[in-house]
Amino acid sequence: MTAPEQVLFDVPGPKAIVRDKVYTVVFTAVIVGLLGWLVYTAQSRGIFDDRWQVLWNPQKGGQTAGDVWHSLLVRGLFEGTLKAVAISVPIVAVTATILVIARSSTNRLLQGVAYVFTHVFRGIPVLLVMYFGVIALGLAPLISVILGLAVYNTAVVAEILRAGIAALPKGQREAGLSIGLRPLAVLLRIELPQAVRIMLPALVSQIVVLLKDTSLGFIIAYYELLTVTKNNYNYFGEPTTVVFVLVAAVIYISVNMAVSRFAHWLEGRLSRTRTSAGGGGTPVAPPGGVAAVGIGFGGAGG
Repeated sequence: MTAPEQVLFDVPGPKAIVRDKVYTVVFTAVIVGLLGWLVYTAQSRGIFDDRWQVLWNPQKGGQTAGDVWHSLLVRGLFEGTLKAVAISVPIVAVTATILVIARSSTNRLLQGVAYVFTHVFRGIPVLLVMYFGVIALGLAPLISVILGLAVYNTAVVAEILRAGIAALPKGQREAGLSIGLRPLAVLLRIELPQAVRIMLPALVSQIVVLLKDTSLGFIIAYYELLTVTKNNYNYFGEPTTVVFVLVAAVIYISVNMAVSRFAHWLEGRLSRTRTSAGGGGTPVAPPGGVAAVGIGFGGAGG
């Protein structure tokens, strides 16, 4: 006797099919209408005139297209935005791990300090921390940007990792403690790696947020992509504002998409590595048997 077939939803009838088709046509027409209105509005404001020529033939002050793109991609993106990201991300990784350890500690003082740090700096705007670095501490713009990014994202990433650890089965920790590992070793060697794998999409989203928050640096005179964009349209004139703003938007979107694609590839690779190492979910015994790792009969102290 076979089990009855289960479905997640009822098969649509004739009326539902017609209604779905009508909805599809209506929403498509609305979207096409909005796009048409946007194009018409842009055309009426002269957005599609020769102002775009500044990207391939600036014709002002001896500047070339190479100079324009060098300022945007090299000075703005790589030497400004990505430089701050490349320095901030490792700092956040280390400090967030330390914060997770403190929150998981049995020491009430460490727990209290980590709790206060997390809830204070998650509620303070990143720009405010950057201002504090420049005005109160007299730091250079780059250091102030890194300070703001690191402090805020440390608090957020630590909470993401803590949520990932909380999602693990309790048996993971109990198994680690049962084989003689200390609580800190269980956290670092068993729980934290799994939490990173589980929360990888959220961590990537936070990296994207961190990258976008570097644009706040232009307010404290840090030379990054948005600052370069502003300098370019100020130099070439007000009509080129929309040109450089859209180019900067495309650059930000492209970089963030590249980060997301890399994270997707990494997630797939980690999943394949876990499957191959575990033989499809079955634990693999270490070479030499259980005794080789000092657990059970024949191990240290056995």
